[in-house]
Amino acid sequence: MAKKGKDKALQGLPTRADVLDYISQTGGKVTRRDLARAFNVKGDDRAKLRALLHDMAREGDLNDSSGKVVSQGSSLPRVGIVKVTYVAESGSVYGKAEAWRGEGDGPRIRIIEERHKKGRRQAGALGLDDRVLARLEGNGTKYRARIIKRVEKKDEEGFLGVFRFEDGDGPAGWIEPVDKKARSIFMVSASDHKDAKDGELVRAMPLPHHRRQFGPPQARVLEALGDILSPTSISLIAVHQHGIPIDFPSDALKQARDAKAAPMGQREDLRDIPLITIDPHDARDHDDAVFAEPDTDPKNEGGWHVIVAIADVAHYVTSGSALDKSAKERGNSCYFPDRVVPMLPEELSTDLCSLKADQDRASLVAHLYFAQNGRLRSHKFTRAMIRCAANLSYEDVQAAIDGTIGEAAAPFVETVLKPLYGAYAAVKAARDKRQPLNLDLPERKVILDKEGMVAEVKLRERLDAHRLIEDFMIAANVAAAEALESQRSPLLYRVHEVPSEAKVEALRDYLDSLDIRLAKGQVIRPVLFNRVLERAKDTPYSEGISEMVLRSQMQAYYSAENMGHFGLALGRYAHFTSPIRRYADLLVHRALISAFKLGDDGLADWEVAQLSTTAEHISSTERRAMMAERDSLDRYLAAYYGRNQGKVFEGRIGGVTRFGLFVKVLPAGGDGFVPAAQMGPDYFHHDETRQALIGEVTGDAYQLGDKVEVKIRDAEPVSGSLRLEITSDAPRKLSVSKKARKERHSKKIRRRRR
Repeated sequence: MAKKGKDKALQGLPTRADVLDYISQTGGKVTRRDLARAFNVKGDDRAKLRALLHDMAREGDLNDSSGKVVSQGSSLPRVGIVKVTYVAESGSVYGKAEAWRGEGDGPRIRIIEERHKKGRRQAGALGLDDRVLARLEGNGTKYRARIIKRVEKKDEEGFLGVFRFEDGDGPAGWIEPVDKKARSIFMVSASDHKDAKDGELVRAMPLPHHRRQFGPPQARVLEALGDILSPTSISLIAVHQHGIPIDFPSDALKQARDAKAAPMGQREDLRDIPLITIDPHDARDHDDAVFAEPDTDPKNEGGWHVIVAIADVAHYVTSGSALDKSAKERGNSCYFPDRVVPMLPEELSTDLCSLKADQDRASLVAHLYFAQNGRLRSHKFTRAMIRCAANLSYEDVQAAIDGTIGEAAAPFVETVLKPLYGAYAAVKAARDKRQPLNLDLPERKVILDKEGMVAEVKLRERLDAHRLIEDFMIAANVAAAEALESQRSPLLYRVHEVPSEAKVEALRDYLDSLDIRLAKGQVIRPVLFNRVLERAKDTPYSEGISEMVLRSQMQAYYSAENMGHFGLALGRYAHFTSPIRRYADLLVHRALISAFKLGDDGLADWEVAQLSTTAEHISSTERRAMMAERDSLDRYLAAYYGRNQGKVFEGRIGGVTRFGLFVKVLPAGGDGFVPAAQMGPDYFHHDETRQALIGEVTGDAYQLGDKVEVKIRDAEPVSGSLRLEITSDAPRKLSVSKKARKERHSKKIRRRRR
């Protein structure tokens, strides 16, 4: 109960905020009589107070107030706003309620979407971060939301579009939204264009409907962002279109700015160990450092002791803090040719949590002990203080090992690099024996010139230095999963499931058409795919087979349940090595801290309860980042090829549909489309089994993986699309299968019946 002095200050019927403040200050639970006394509510106002409490309970502000005890709500309202946080591959949609006031994110809510009669999702299906007003049904743990209506994005966000100037007496111009799903353009009056120039990217706000009576919707320009072809604009479109947060909340920024370097405390002192980081030459942060030495244990003769030190982000980003909430919302960092949208503010990501040379840094360390044959015998996790001896690049390290020793790597060749490569040779032997999936796909890097335009797109070189770091990081991730399982601790696994029967069967049919056999009745293991890839090596079908093997694989995701990692041929796997840029790794760090009693900043109980929901959320944010990065790259490449319109390039067919071909332009990459209707006078059958378009009369065939010459007909940087024309002869001749002819005949009959 409140003190008398306070009672006098709370005269009259309280507001909702007053009620919540009072409950919070008095320990979380009060009676209705307490509230009436505290606010001096008498007479008829008592009925009004009961009605207020009833409304607050119905809307989720309070728990059910039908009894005498009133407490702050942790349940959900009957009607409320739900934000989409996860879209499953099956099409099921889940979200969280914005009204939740309990710990964490609240219960996961299954959103029930309207569907067509045949069960397909509507064209306007919900996507990540969409918001709906819905009726909520549930029992306190499991909820379903039935959509009342969609809720447009918050007004302050606006939308991005390209401003087009209209020269005349009418409106100043119009805006073409960059979102491909947008259904209309927006007119802009002379007073609302904010001096935007023709072709500029703008951020705009739709105007209320009462501002217009007829015609298309209107908008007001909020900000002119410059040339649509500038690199800043290209990345900004992808960031905005996929709803990736750019600005950190002020309280998260304050926490980052106020953070102090971690003290030594009870940490293991490894500052005399010459750990080094090995990263790209332009890396802005360093979250892992490595060191290797022969194991001194006589029972492990010829074995190795490897130290993998990871930035101790959990010390700075604690459960439920403002920094933690913003990191979880982002889920991961996003990388674009001209910028990084980090998961953590730069005060942490590029400073206190970055393992800079010659500076003390707090770390979570995995001590890994390998046998001579590379088998991981044992491991130990500690919190430590390290002092990196150097920040080296992959190129520096590889050149030094190959005999061209540069100034940066010279002091470490004998003492650090050669032992690292010795341990790597053992680990590599174990990896080769394990036979993970060997899809060594080319990775492209966009090089920008001084003006920020694409100067070159080149393939990233794959060095043993890259593989060394990858193998040590994989070993540390395996060790983290094993260590937590040994303590029966909850954790987030990185899961890659076995390919589905349907995908394997589609691959088998395709391989059969090329006289390559993938036998039935075998246990599906990565080595089976590796044998197919090896058999196809140096054949005309090599690229197409690699593409189909890739398509047959399931998408990796995070899960609170262990389903193994098929691609790596591992029974258990967790992400531990990149907490600066992945939220999953931060949770694994907290789990290790709790499991091995390494501090009081481990995994909170409410985080454990929500691991499944968190796994779904960060799996979605990972896919969101991948799509945004791919879209940004497509736009950069479209701008690049736009300057080469009319020129002929070599291309490789990367997709075959009945409408035409998707061709990857080489060597830079970038996917363009060749419509089937523009491939000549012949009618082209789509042979889905052989992944080919085959001319009915000529037998001209274009098959997945084929090399062709293409001319750039059109390039649109705003959408990132390329329109191509094939200028070379068909790579091969194939006969149209009976199945393809039958399908065409059936389509003709269906058209006649319509």
